[in-house]
Amino acid sequence: MHLKRWLTAIVAIPIVIYLIGFSPRLIFYIFLFLFSAAGLNEFYRITLPQIPISLKIIDILLTLALFLTLYMGNVLLLPGVISLVVIMPMLYFLFSDPSRGEKYLSETGRIAAGFIYVSLPLAMLVQIDRLYLINHSVRGIWIFFLLVVTAANDTGAFYSGKLFGRHKLYETVSPNKTWEGAIGGLVFALIAAILFIKIFRLHPVDPTIISLIIIMSAAGQVGDLAESMLKRNFSIKDSGELLPGHGGILDRIDSILFAAPVLYIFLMFMI
Repeated sequence: MHLKRWLTAIVAIPIVIYLIGFSPRLIFYIFLFLFSAAGLNEFYRITLPQIPISLKIIDILLTLALFLTLYMGNVLLLPGVISLVVIMPMLYFLFSDPSRGEKYLSETGRIAAGFIYVSLPLAMLVQIDRLYLINHSVRGIWIFFLLVVTAANDTGAFYSGKLFGRHKLYETVSPNKTWEGAIGGLVFALIAAILFIKIFRLHPVDPTIISLIIIMSAAGQVGDLAESMLKRNFSIKDSGELLPGHGGILDRIDSILFAAPVLYIFLMFMI
């Protein structure tokens, strides 16, 4: 498991660095969209295994509309796109199976939850990239910062928990996670993020940025727990098998999905 985990990382890291830092932005945004579509597919496979294929396609097309809206810079369209995430499934059930009963509302809610949980946070990366593309010599610098925080947090928590873990963090949801692991993840995230900030002169190392790192680290760990709860409730071990040693897409980005909105809000206040 550890060998597969590291081999996958060794292959994936150069690709991710190229896409974020060196590829044409359209290529990077297409990659984010495809990642979102794959994550949505995993989410629906877990929560709605019998979802009609047409509804899955509709939600993926709405995800595409979300990315196109941000790529074109027309953020005023966003409320319309997001509202369609609920309207379209309701219209589908209205005309295809009006006698579905209470199930239609539950299924509509799960479809909307997938979009908000997976697509929206990843789409925020497009906006972060577009807003800060001209403000730093390194492309995607804040996205790299996000990945450094979440990767250091995940790695630090994993190995600190293995070595020192004694006290369960939230046994009901994830029996293997410990307080020692959580603290180790936070420490690793702080060290890695501060080094990154100093090397790239991203931001003064002040209480504001330290608070951001701590909140992002905590959000990432909560995101990990939230995905563990999702898998436990539906009795599965991994969200998928796409990434050897890591599981599925959701297993790899669960921390990012919760940490990205924290970074996005912070940067919006910086403008």
